[in-house]
Amino acid sequence: MAKKTVATLQGSSKRLTKAIKMVKSPKTGAYIFVESVMSPELVNDWLNKK
Repeated sequence: MAKKTVATLQGSSKRLTKAIKMVKSPKTGAYIFVESVMSPELVNDWLNKK
């Protein structure tokens, strides 16, 4: 499961979005959260890749 955060972070002159997704750890099998701050155009690509 993945979700995009509602808040949009404002940088100096660039719009940034913080995206969070749940990933299953290959070592333990537990789920971990991976966070990344990126341009809004790149969020869907980042969420779709494994």
